[in-house]
Amino acid sequence: MMFILDHTSWLLPVPRNVFTAVGLPLAVGLFSGSRTREIVKGSWYKNLRFPPGRPPNVLFPLVWTSLYVAMGYASHLAVRAYDRPFQMTSELSLASVGIALYYTQLAMNVLWTPLFFVRKQTKLALADCTLLTLTTMWMTKALHGPTTGKTTWLLLPYCAWLSYATYLNAGVVYLNEGRDVVAED
Repeated sequence: MMFILDHTSWLLPVPRNVFTAVGLPLAVGLFSGSRTREIVKGSWYKNLRFPPGRPPNVLFPLVWTSLYVAMGYASHLAVRAYDRPFQMTSELSLASVGIALYYTQLAMNVLWTPLFFVRKQTKLALADCTLLTLTTMWMTKALHGPTTGKTTWLLLPYCAWLSYATYLNAGVVYLNEGRDVVAED
């Protein structure tokens, strides 16, 4: 069995409390996206070509806020499952892996915005988004058993949105390949 965490790990106290569990991804998302509002008004973003199906910009903060709340609550449920006494070793191991993957995907999530919007490195952002999507799917699968499926319902919309975001990012890379898009804002 693979145990990544033990019960004294510094990764566990934040999601043990439901308010800090939800607050952490909200704070990380707010910090990560703080410059986005101004950048989408600039010439670089306005001159990009986008694939079909791109939603209006006003939708992104609404969707991300709900996804951050859901992922934060899912982390709380994951730690509750991890802390449950008398559980099978396999369930404890999966919860341990899932919680470690939660923090990994959160780090990749916070990295995407500066890569795409600030550094304008759409290809690196696509690599990050692809790994983020795969990591989140793995996390969702790992946490399914230990939380008796509760986290799956919270994380499936996130997996779907990340898949969609990967499509959008890939479309930007493909449609703007070889174009001289002004990078000054």
